[in-house]
Amino acid sequence: MSFDPNPWRATVLTLFPEMFPGPLGVSLAGRALATGLWTLEVRDIRASATDRHRSVDDTPAGGGPGMVLRADVLAAAIDAADAALGRPRLVMSPRGRPLTQGRVAELAAGPGPLIVCGRFEGIDQRVIDARDLEEVSIGDYVLSGGEIAALALLDACVRLLPGVMGKAESGTDESFSDGLLEYPQYTRPQSFEDRPIPEILASGDHAKVAAWRRAEAEKLTRARRPDLFATRPAATRQKPPKNTTDG
Repeated sequence: MSFDPNPWRATVLTLFPEMFPGPLGVSLAGRALATGLWTLEVRDIRASATDRHRSVDDTPAGGGPGMVLRADVLAAAIDAADAALGRPRLVMSPRGRPLTQGRVAELAAGPGPLIVCGRFEGIDQRVIDARDLEEVSIGDYVLSGGEIAALALLDACVRLLPGVMGKAESGTDESFSDGLLEYPQYTRPQSFEDRPIPEILASGDHAKVAAWRRAEAEKLTRARRPDLFATRPAATRQKPPKNTTDG
């Protein structure tokens, strides 16, 4: 496979560059990285420190526990890394907007993001404002730093890049692709511990299979993520089929 002269490009700013590529170096993402479908540049924030101790943090203004990443050091790291205009600039943060499959698709369709991985108690707000960083959250919990969150975001993006997945439809018929959780999947053996594969999946009737999968996806979404289901237009919802086996 020939290398793309303008591949999707990810730049990560971190205090722990040894954490990358990590899981992005194996499986689909790793093969795509090796064949040039995307590139990963990892830069050590400490390289932009100016004192002999390579200091990157200081105590919080106003007092309090922990340390805060300095605005001047981080701004210098961003400026040194991001020469291209128009690239999204992200910072992984539990207070950010929740990452969605829609936002992932937007990022995958662009030139590739610059991602800042925070540590300690957080990042000086002034650099977030001055460098127009988009705060992104992968969930309502707190990690030790932004690296794991960045790995998750990049994996979600890379798998959507052209040529990464074996079949184009693999990225369109799964959880969140249509505002629904994915329907249940089955494969051989036909019976497992007296649990058979649903008969309709062996019927050969593609229309009925598609309708069953849609109904199952809606049922799962209603039960597990009513917040997602409630935001879908009523016109797109399918009435659940009658189930004569229910009591």
